[in-house]
Amino acid sequence: MGKRDWSWAILGVVALVIRYFAIQNPEATDEIYSRIFFPGIRNVIDLTLGNLPFPSVYLFIATVFFVIGLFIFRFLKRAGWKAKSMYTLQALTNGLGALVFFFLVLWGFNYHRTPIFKQLSLNPKALNLEQLKSEIEITRRLTIQYRARISSDSLAINSIMDYPDLERLVRANMYENLEILGLNFTGKPRTKLFPPPGFMRKMGILGIYFPFTGESYIDPTLHPLEQPFTVAHEMAHSYGVTDEGEANFIAWVICTNSEDPILRYSGHIRLLQYQMRDLYRMTPNEYKEWVSRLPVGIRNDLNALRESSQAIKAYSLELSQKSNDIFLKSQGVKAGVNSYQQLPMLAYSWRKRMNLED
Repeated sequence: MGKRDWSWAILGVVALVIRYFAIQNPEATDEIYSRIFFPGIRNVIDLTLGNLPFPSVYLFIATVFFVIGLFIFRFLKRAGWKAKSMYTLQALTNGLGALVFFFLVLWGFNYHRTPIFKQLSLNPKALNLEQLKSEIEITRRLTIQYRARISSDSLAINSIMDYPDLERLVRANMYENLEILGLNFTGKPRTKLFPPPGFMRKMGILGIYFPFTGESYIDPTLHPLEQPFTVAHEMAHSYGVTDEGEANFIAWVICTNSEDPILRYSGHIRLLQYQMRDLYRMTPNEYKEWVSRLPVGIRNDLNALRESSQAIKAYSLELSQKSNDIFLKSQGVKAGVNSYQQLPMLAYSWRKRMNLED
C-alpha cells in the first residue's frame, strides 16, 4: 500500500453508493445481483473453500491477525507521531472500507432484493386465535405422524445420524426441493460444525452464515432434533436469503417436503414450538390444557429440546440479541430479531396458497 493509497476506502464508499441505489430498486437488485452475480460467487466458493475439511473462517481469522501484524510492523517503522497518526488513519479507513466492500459484494446486497415472500405471492399477517388453533392442530397431527416413523416408543429422541451424513442429506433435499418454492438458487453450500462445542451458544448464537468465507456454521452441541432445521436455515442464508423469518420458512418447507422422516419431524416440531409460544401468549390457560393432550413422546422431545437449550447459558443473551437486532435493522430488516417469529404466519400463508391441511 502506497503512502497515499486509499483504494479500499474508496471501494467501500463506492459499494455504499451502489447499496443506496440497490435499496431504491429491489427488482433490479434481484435481477442483476441476486440472480446473476451472486450465483457465480456461490459456485466459486462451493468449489474452493467448501471443499476444505475445516471451517474456512479460520483462514479469515488468520488473515486478520496477519494484517494486524503487518500494520504493527509498518507502524513501528514510521518516524514521528504525524506519520504514525496518518498511517493509522489510512490503515483503519482502508480496513473498514475493505470489510464493507467484501461484505456487500460477497453477500450483503441480497438484503435489498425483492423479499422472498413477495416473490412467492405470500401475504403473512398475524394470526387470530381461531386461525392459530387450526394451524397448531394441523402441526400436532403431522408431528405425531412423522414421529411414529422414527421411533415406536415414547422416550425422547436424542440421536439421529452422524453430522456429515446429516449435512449431505439436508443439502441434497435443498437441491431437490427448492423447485417447490420456484426459486432459482444454485450451488452446493456447506454448513460445518464450529468448534469448540458450546462456544457459539455461549455467544448467544445457534448458527451463523459468514459472508466473508461463504460458509455457515452451527454449534456442535445443538440437540439432534434441532440440527436438521438449523442446517437448512443456515443453507438458506447461503443461497442469499437474508431475512431470518424467510430463512426459517424455507427451512420448514425443505424439511417438511423431504422423504426422510427425521427431516420432516424436525421441521414440524420446530413450527410447533413457535405456534406453542403464540398460543401461550394469547391464551395461557388453554395452552396448558392443550399441552396436556400432547402424546407423551412429543412432550418428552419438547422437554429434551428445552433442557438442551438451557444447558448452555449465553454470556449475555440480551447483548447478543440487541446487537443482532441493530445489525438486522441496519440492513433493512424492519422486524429485526422479531423476524424469527414470522414462521407461523408464513406457514399459514403457504398452506392456504398450496391448499395444504395435512
